[in-house]
Amino acid sequence: MIPGAALAIDVHGLNKSFGPKHVVQDVSIQVAEGRICGFLGPNGSGKTTTLRLLCGLLTPDSGAGTALGVDIIAEADQVKRRTGYMTQRFSLYEDLTIAENLEFTARVYGLDRRRERVDAALDRLGLTARRRQLAGTLSGGWKQRLALAAATLHEPRLLLLDEPTAGVDPKARRTFWDEIHALAADGLTVLVSTHYMDEAERCHEIAYISYGRLIARGTAAEVIAASGLVTFHGEGPGVDRLSAQLAARPGVETAAPFGAAIHVSGEDRQALVAAIAPWRREPYRWTEVPPTLEDVFIQLMGRSQDNFQ
Repeated sequence: MIPGAALAIDVHGLNKSFGPKHVVQDVSIQVAEGRICGFLGPNGSGKTTTLRLLCGLLTPDSGAGTALGVDIIAEADQVKRRTGYMTQRFSLYEDLTIAENLEFTARVYGLDRRRERVDAALDRLGLTARRRQLAGTLSGGWKQRLALAAATLHEPRLLLLDEPTAGVDPKARRTFWDEIHALAADGLTVLVSTHYMDEAERCHEIAYISYGRLIARGTAAEVIAASGLVTFHGEGPGVDRLSAQLAARPGVETAAPFGAAIHVSGEDRQALVAAIAPWRREPYRWTEVPPTLEDVFIQLMGRSQDNFQ
């Protein structure tokens, strides 16, 4: 986060439980205006619940804070009107056309110049030629564009995206992220949950939540540096099949296949060298490499305890 920058999100000590399950535990997060923050974590770790707390769809059991300078509890209705929220699943009407869905969204928000706004959204996201196509006949990538158009039609200053590119092909993901960066360049703040490491690296900063607790925060480079990981990259015939053996050796925190290669990571370099020693001969080749964000992600997941247990 940029020191002294105006904050679009500023919340502290958020808690939310559903029955006996404590889904969000003392989460505090700040995101400066115009920044893209990636929200990472295992499935079921509280990402979606946190997003819904931030946009006023859920009320926290405790904690406080603001979104766009508005109290997320006392002024939840105002937060909703100033925030765009794109859910995991396509939530627009499949029996309406693209244009009809956007026109309906404009009416819900009580927007003026509805036709002008819809036409502009269609043009910006390359949907004009498909404006009369039924939403239910769209592929995943086109549905994603329509959902983004609907989420930004009322010109929000904060955009919350819940795994928006799941199941979408790489070209559509690239197009989507180009649009997100264009929106951020115009001052929009974005908090986006994702499981794709390449997408996390396209964010200005990331936050990692593990079963309700925020446990890592910063730029991708800062999170990697703070992990303290040492990583060895192994190559050779069948080296990727050694993951189980290597993971069981002292000092190894993770042993993860990467295609036909393997990454072996831990915090103790000497212990790692000893762990891979039986395979440090031909036909295997080992190189110490900087840990990737995925290495850190796997490490954090390994240290996490499911709060449902």
